[in-house]
Amino acid sequence: MLDNLQKYHVILASNSPRRKELLGGLGIDFEVKIISGIDESYPETLVGEEIPTFISRIKAQPYLETLAENDLVITADTIVYVDGEVLGKPADANDASCMLRKLSGRVHQVITGVTLTTREFQHSFAVTTDVTFVELSDCEIDYYVSHYRPFDKAGAYGVQEWIGFVGVSRLEGSYFNVMGLPVQPLYTELKKL
Repeated sequence: MLDNLQKYHVILASNSPRRKELLGGLGIDFEVKIISGIDESYPETLVGEEIPTFISRIKAQPYLETLAENDLVITADTIVYVDGEVLGKPADANDASCMLRKLSGRVHQVITGVTLTTREFQHSFAVTTDVTFVELSDCEIDYYVSHYRPFDKAGAYGVQEWIGFVGVSRLEGSYFNVMGLPVQPLYTELKKL
């Protein structure tokens, strides 16, 4: 369907197994290429969608030096945002449990910023999904953290895992965005290239 991408060598700049799976679902041939050690800090003045959009642009910067003429790099960053606070990846089990207690019984936003970069252009966009959690018991939180060890996930949860099955009561927006890549909006942007 995305015949216009035939002229590009598509590079996914992410080690996330979920992003690989989701991009692969579009039927696109792509290579995964990782440049480690990128500073993902951002100015404290940024809020909401500005944060992951800024970080997705920062993630693209190191690739600019070595891009071939037909390279198209896709970078993304996902945050969990509640009451103006960013919940990143938890440091340990205690941190994960604290994050899940903050989300319990509340609505939060999952925001992904995506940047498409070639030698000629750079385009960024962001997608926000509202996620509602039921009230989670300490027992449920402890079970999830000890069995699923969500230390590589923003906000300490994966919607596609047990906690999503039992905890998410409502989702407004892109489900795949909550997994880490807003596939439908990305497809729309790729069609425009």
